[in-house]
Amino acid sequence: MSSDTDIPAPKITLTPQEWRSRLNPQEYAVLREAGTERAFTGEYTDTETPGIYECRACGAELFRSTEKFHSHCGWPSFFDPADSDAVILRADDTLGMRRVEVLCANCHSHLGHVFEGEGYSTPTDKRYCINSISLRLHPSDSPAH
Repeated sequence: MSSDTDIPAPKITLTPQEWRSRLNPQEYAVLREAGTERAFTGEYTDTETPGIYECRACGAELFRSTEKFHSHCGWPSFFDPADSDAVILRADDTLGMRRVEVLCANCHSHLGHVFEGEGYSTPTDKRYCINSISLRLHPSDSPAH
């Protein structure tokens, strides 16, 4: 887990105005301001479509449907990123509790949080709880762009 001082610089750096021109207000609030979409409202919460989940802000591959599972927490859950370097984990002490924030390694957009030791029968016993609005799914049967 990283602190802000030892996180590598993002590969994509845009000004807040440039991000606002690329993202709608809801996407900007979650991806760039670490907001959270309401539970059970995201488009990918219960999706079982095979494919690749990319960062909605920059298009980097983050997760695959083969690592997605039903945690019934209200947000899409994955037990592992597609590539361990695809995300950055950072301590998050907001809201009066210790959590671990998940960021896109490519653009440092906020994706959600990861929780460990909750007893899910997954290979990692981790739950990457990710906002649907932070992701874009490219189904396996359609080409990514």
